Amino acid sequence: MTYLQRLIANALIFISLSVLFPEHIYVESLVMAIAASFVLSILNTLVKPILILLSLPLNILTLGLFSFVISAGMLQLTSNLLGNYRFGFSSFTVSILVAVVMAIINAIVSEHNIDKYADR
Repeated sequence: MTYLQRLIANALIFISLSVLFPEHIYVESLVMAIAASFVLSILNTLVKPILILLSLPLNILTLGLFSFVISAGMLQLTSNLLGNYRFGFSSFTVSILVAVVMAIINAIVSEHNIDKYADR
């Protein structure tokens, strides 16, 4: 899955979740969803590896489930950087659920792309 495909997929996830759960997730526009996806990708590249390394004992203790909490933290940080009035979540629990949904959808899309190119 290329970077642009992942960026668009995450933006579509943000838009669709804000339509499905408008009282919990707010996205101002499609442009804001793409901006949030871009900021999230930068944070995942720069900040997330440091947090995963610092929380490694806790991540091992929870058998990797703490990584969803870190991903939710990245989503909250994205929301704070862009402004909660443009892109935001009603609570940290909602951020965790969005992180889980994003992980599942990205895994499905990535698996589909692997199968598509493996048949050649």
